[in-house]
Amino acid sequence: MERAGLDTISGRKAPRARVLLIAGRPGYGRTALAEQLARQVAHRYRDGVLRARLSEPDGTPVPTERTARELLTALGVPTPAGADEDELGQTVREALADRRVLLLLDDAVAADQVDALLPDTPQCLVVAVSGGPLTGIADVRPCTLGGLDTKAALELLNRYTGSVRITVDPSAAERLVEECAGQPAALVLAGGWLAAHPQAAVADLAKQLRTAGGEGTPLARVFRLSYAALPGAAQRMLRLLSLAPAGLVDPHTASALAGCSLETARAALDDATALGFLRGAGSPGPQYEVPGCLQPLLRTLAENQDRPAELQLARARMLERTVRLLQSCRATTETDSPQAREKLAALPRALRFPSPRAAEEWLRSRQPALLACARLAVADGELDTLARRLMAALVRAMVAHFGTQAAAPELYGIHRLVLDIAERRELPREQAAALLNLADLDAQTGRTAQALARYRTALDAARAANDPYATGRATESVGGAHQELGDYDRAADWYGRALALRLARDERADAARLYGRIATVHTYAGRYGEAQRNWRAAIAAHRRNGDVAAHARALSELARVQEYAGRPEESLHTCHEAVEWARRAEDARLQAALRIRLADTLERLGDPAAARLHRGVAERMLGEGRQENQSAPRQDANAYEIRGTSSED
Repeated sequence: MERAGLDTISGRKAPRARVLLIAGRPGYGRTALAEQLARQVAHRYRDGVLRARLSEPDGTPVPTERTARELLTALGVPTPAGADEDELGQTVREALADRRVLLLLDDAVAADQVDALLPDTPQCLVVAVSGGPLTGIADVRPCTLGGLDTKAALELLNRYTGSVRITVDPSAAERLVEECAGQPAALVLAGGWLAAHPQAAVADLAKQLRTAGGEGTPLARVFRLSYAALPGAAQRMLRLLSLAPAGLVDPHTASALAGCSLETARAALDDATALGFLRGAGSPGPQYEVPGCLQPLLRTLAENQDRPAELQLARARMLERTVRLLQSCRATTETDSPQAREKLAALPRALRFPSPRAAEEWLRSRQPALLACARLAVADGELDTLARRLMAALVRAMVAHFGTQAAAPELYGIHRLVLDIAERRELPREQAAALLNLADLDAQTGRTAQALARYRTALDAARAANDPYATGRATESVGGAHQELGDYDRAADWYGRALALRLARDERADAARLYGRIATVHTYAGRYGEAQRNWRAAIAAHRRNGDVAAHARALSELARVQEYAGRPEESLHTCHEAVEWARRAEDARLQAALRIRLADTLERLGDPAAARLHRGVAERMLGEGRQENQSAPRQDANAYEIRGTSSED
């Protein structure tokens, strides 16, 4: 860290952050060393330490897009839903440009994963953990790990056995270290075995490892010995933990996988942690992590000793338990709903949350595992029904606790997974719903052209499914996309098609709203005559529907168009009528806006006294409205929903 880099030696300013590489095989303490380094030097980096894992437990590289989102979330920087890898990587570099952080990137598979996230400032430090060299990154400083020396290895064993058992037979302890090749993960398992067998001497374990022989690494030999000493139920649970999403386990996950009670699962997880098979995940609540070096060993055991049907049943139990927890998590927010309270009371006590805050904390802490669970369920391909229920419940819980806007980046990924299942299973109704949700998020983040393409594809899927709701929504959304792109002729045409669908189904409220949308695009295009005709149609429709507030708003828009068309007297008359309807609707804010418009019109017509009167009334109304808004609780309108799934969820 302290040595001058190549740029400094050559007299140039360092263009990017320095990269320190900790290289070694899994199980040799490379992540532990990186974390220890981060703790020791964290005080030098005022903006803190950022962490990201660049590969899945099975070794699959994590997409840079997902890693960049995690880093931006940790920085508190909003990320647009659906942004691609290049855009998010650039956003990360921009966010770090004026910060001084230590970036710890664990389990890097390739150099391009690290290079895409490198800060463009020498004020930051990157510590990368990998199994080999990161060729392609300039001036990377490597540190290659092997086994611990004998003294350090004995200190590690002391934590489990106590110093007496090491001191009485130091040569046996040294032989044990040699059998473990000084590998920390093997020494931890050896220490756990000795702690579980207090009557056994260190020499006994060293002898067993030496005589057992067999193929594999020292870690594999110690693992087989420790695993063989476990009861059958504990062995089975350990094997099934290899199915845990992202290698993260909590008591509910373990209970569902093994098909045992929650108390039994808690005790088994604590025992496995004491033996070195698991480690604490460092997050709120009882959560554990399966070490990456043990994942392949456990997975091989599961494949060899458990039938495929048993593994599939364990996955199904885990997904079902997760769905029920998510339903309970969402139901805690619906305190005013008798149906939600009844459904919550019907759940077992172990699946209930004591408060909405506790439910939100659980959802936030388990979010990485829940998203990984959804990805694994979709990739599995054999449990698509459960996967669809899981994603529906996950979307509803996230929207209920975080709000639609805050959860939009994660929702985008979930909707893409729903689309994958819908296309694979040829489910046009769900395909249309997923495409509509994705297109809505694209439109909100300014990718209107991409949203338009998805709306059109959603329309085709909705027609194939004979789904009138999705067909109408897609048709109207195509018009909205054309309007956003400034193509008012096409927008009016598509709104007209949507209007015809609503009228054919006698959906009067939607038809009235669409008259207004058609009038709006005609106004933008300068066709004031067509705009007035459609606003009058909307006014008549709202009057027939008995929607007083919508009637008043439509009148106010008609007055605006009349003013644009150069008819101030007609606009004044319509404004007076709109004020009367707004008064009947008890919409003070609309009344104030209309009185301001009246004041502007009266000034242009040469009546400043009446204009001042209306403006004063409007200001009093707006002042009273602000006081009411400050005292009223804020509510978040959440509209996202995966349609086409069971209403029971």
